[in-house]
Amino acid sequence: MSTKSVYSIRIPTKFRKIMDEMEDVNWQEEIREVTLELIKEKNKKRLLKESKEIRKAMENDIESAALIREDRDAR
Repeated sequence: MSTKSVYSIRIPTKFRKIMDEMEDVNWQEEIREVTLELIKEKNKKRLLKESKEIRKAMENDIESAALIREDRDAR
């Protein structure tokens, strides 16, 4: 079983012609690298947004000292 999959895109013909003229560029590798970096960046932003929402939902008005005292007294 392969660990990779294929994702195809459509680009305007004029850009494809320009790409074909640039024989020294490995377009498959270039596009793969840019795509992976974009995926990582977008995923980080999504995770950060989710974590901020979770953090906001966890906020309360109780001071940390009171929580620590309550925990110690429960022992």
